[in-house]
Amino acid sequence: MFKRIFCALALSATSLQAAEVDTYAGKAHVEVTPAKVAVFDIAAIDTLSALQVPLAGVPENVYVDYLVDATKGAATVGNLFEPDFEAINALAPDLVVVGGRSSKQAKAMAEMAPTIDMTIWEDTVGQGLERLDAYGKIFGKEVEAAALKAAFMDKLAHTKAALDGKGTALIVMTNGPKISAYGAGGRFDWLHTKLGLEEAVDGVEQSSHGEAISFEFIKEANPDILIVIDRLAAIGRPGESAEATLDNPLVAETTAWKNGDVVYLNAADIYIAGGGIQSMSRTLDAFLSAFTSG
Repeated sequence: MFKRIFCALALSATSLQAAEVDTYAGKAHVEVTPAKVAVFDIAAIDTLSALQVPLAGVPENVYVDYLVDATKGAATVGNLFEPDFEAINALAPDLVVVGGRSSKQAKAMAEMAPTIDMTIWEDTVGQGLERLDAYGKIFGKEVEAAALKAAFMDKLAHTKAALDGKGTALIVMTNGPKISAYGAGGRFDWLHTKLGLEEAVDGVEQSSHGEAISFEFIKEANPDILIVIDRLAAIGRPGESAEATLDNPLVAETTAWKNGDVVYLNAADIYIAGGGIQSMSRTLDAFLSAFTSG
């Protein structure tokens, strides 16, 4: 139902200067080269900045350090959950991009300006590359988008080859002293499905917050590779770090810990900006740094 409603809110297909693109709500016709763009999604800011698209409006906190320069000079138009409607009205954007945490604001935003929902959720890599392609069409950056995609696919293949034969993996997220696990089909499933990493444990609960686990769970799973995401670090909150949380005798008994194959991912990259073309590339860099010599 939402997708049908949202498609009706998209720009009219009768526009002579429109490009048909894939959005989370389906196909939409979007006016090309909009002059002023307000963005409420960090993955979208990531990919748009990689394409060197200027941003007119952004959330008050982008969380990810490599995107700070790309948002300098842009108006603050609220946060990821609550738009500042007065600021949006004053900015009068030609296009608003929502997604993920801000997707619930799509209908309200569409009443003020042409709006597209560019959520990335079920298929991080597939949808992330679809968004890259869509932005290329909208902003006349198709050549640049194709080059970014080709570079990413090359790096993805290189990373998969570097991980071949390295054994099983377990993805965990720490939230202070709390720990949850994620498996194939979950929020970070592309680390398994696209990199060819076998799960250390089958049947991990698939939810946005993962399956709550204990140190004993990690010990019994005994992964060859332990992939760690620190939620507090991602959202800039104080508290016990992932390194401190996992410095535990039971975790120390795992093959991953003994062999030094614990990969601490940049948490903001994958948790906040997941699906952005730079985010995905930077995540691959973390694996290449850990498992290649050069």
